[in-house]
Amino acid sequence: MEQLREEDQVSMTIENPEMLFSSDSEAESSNPRLEHNFRLFKTNGMIKLEENDKEHGLIKSGFITCMGPLAKEVEVVAIHKNSCSTILGKARLEAFRIFSEAVREKCNGNANIKYAWFGSSKEEICKIISHGFSRTTEAKSGECFGIGVYLYPANIDGVLSTVEDENGLRHMLLCRVILGNTEVIPAGSTQSQPTSDSEDFDSGVDNIVAPTRYTIWGSHMNSHIFPNFLLSFSFRLGNSSKINKVPLKGTPRIKFPDLLRALSQFLHPSRMALISKYYEDFQRNKITKLVLVRKLRQIAGDTSLKAVMKLYPYKDIGNKSLLLRCKGM
Repeated sequence: MEQLREEDQVSMTIENPEMLFSSDSEAESSNPRLEHNFRLFKTNGMIKLEENDKEHGLIKSGFITCMGPLAKEVEVVAIHKNSCSTILGKARLEAFRIFSEAVREKCNGNANIKYAWFGSSKEEICKIISHGFSRTTEAKSGECFGIGVYLYPANIDGVLSTVEDENGLRHMLLCRVILGNTEVIPAGSTQSQPTSDSEDFDSGVDNIVAPTRYTIWGSHMNSHIFPNFLLSFSFRLGNSSKINKVPLKGTPRIKFPDLLRALSQFLHPSRMALISKYYEDFQRNKITKLVLVRKLRQIAGDTSLKAVMKLYPYKDIGNKSLLLRCKGM
């Protein structure tokens, strides 16, 4: 990408930064709608852990610590554990045990079982704990690392996959995952099964040395993944935003390169490459400002954008700017 000129920098303007951190609803245990959500979890064999429970403390502490710069903005509302008390729950646990033994034998005594996070909407999470995984990740240009189920060693990498529900909560499953022998799946790959026909590989990773994403193939998604815990949390940053193109004078701004550097702490390199590509297209007048803004929000997500706006200083710039006003954040 061509080096950006100072006069061509894109800036982001916030009408009222304090609006970023306000919330219209509080996630309180006394909320009847919250209790209804939790009843849905409980009917599928999930039991709510008390705050003084040792497992609750360990999971909560690990979750918040791994959120890095977002740690102070996260509130863990509830943690549920899979009790495996239903008939199907017991069957899934036994199936996971059998496949663990099979992969362990195939891989010379090491099934390579890890804990990993899976984020999605409340509706999808409910379907998974009730019926198991039913769909793989759809391929998207530059974002796909094979067609399968994506899980993340660090919860902060999976947060972008979560969807805020009607109560302002997001939900993530902490799963045990049978990785076996792993192979590198490059960004943009639409691979849907192991490369080797001789079953040399069992799963995919984005980096063989320090993976940040696991890809479990569709054929393995209900045998190699076992949801152990369900964590429900909220962000104090506020609700989803509506970003409009409005030039305002005398308001805080952030240069686009500064925004890119800040976002790189939250997003995978493949997502950063996509954002850079769209900005280059904007610089060359191939796309409009509005399209660039939409692409930025789609790829980065409001959670990361709001975090960056709070955690990084705003700097004013000169000419030719893309100005955004964030309402309702």
